[in-house]
Amino acid sequence: QVQLVESGGGLVQPGGSLRVSCAASGISFSMYSMGWYRQAPGKQRELVATVTSGGNTNYADSVKGRFTISRDNAKNTVYLQMNSLKPEDTAVYFCYASVVIRTYWGQGTQVTVSS
Repeated sequence: QVQLVESGGGLVQPGGSLRVSCAASGISFSMYSMGWYRQAPGKQRELVATVTSGGNTNYADSVKGRFTISRDNAKNTVYLQMNSLKPEDTAVYFCYASVVIRTYWGQGTQVTVSS
């Protein structure tokens, strides 16, 4: 079975940092594009960052310069390093793994940025 399991969420203060992880199993990880969405109550789902199978990255304008997506194919894991966090970053963060014919989703991890 395919599983994407996020971890590393929690409560941080504004200006703080957090790294969330997504460990994948049941897929040929290196063949997939990986990415992170976030969902906050009352807001549309937002694509935060992506990294292709070739290692190219893209970021939402709202997180550019603050967030870094990376992947470790040996560990079947994608990371999202979040720095200079703002309250508006508060959301459930979902990772996904995507190829042309299929997309898999993790269950999400809550990130709360608050004083």
